[in-house]
Amino acid sequence: MDIMETVRTAIQELIVPDLTRIREENKEIKTILTLTNKRLDDVNLHLADQSRRIDETNKRIDGMRDELAKRIDGVRDELVKRIDGVRDELVKRIDGVRDALVKRIDETNKRIDETNKRIDRLYDVVVRREEHAQLSQRLNVMERDMAELKRRIAA
Repeated sequence: MDIMETVRTAIQELIVPDLTRIREENKEIKTILTLTNKRLDDVNLHLADQSRRIDETNKRIDGMRDELAKRIDGVRDELVKRIDGVRDELVKRIDGVRDALVKRIDETNKRIDETNKRIDRLYDVVVRREEHAQLSQRLNVMERDMAELKRRIAA
């Protein structure tokens, strides 16, 4: 049994120290693995919390978007009403101005017609004056001729 004993002693001298070292490293690895798993659990909890917070933020954003859309629709409706009111007021004012302008144009046309009639009458009067001047000249010529005739008859 010496050989067995020698093999056993050789194995114990060669393998046992390595086994002890392997066991110690295995303990260290298990400790590190436990710490790593704890950190991974913490990271997973943190990620779950962040995911929950993102979901809550998205819900708030969705609610805000819906509220904002309602407010925009309300503002748009109000603006449409105001624009319609302003347009109606402008149409009324434009109609009023147009009516006033038509009335003034009609009055101006009447005054132009009256002025044209006066110009026509004035033209008639001017023509009569020219005829009067011509008649006056002819009368003067005739009076001279008569005076000349009277003078000839008297002589």
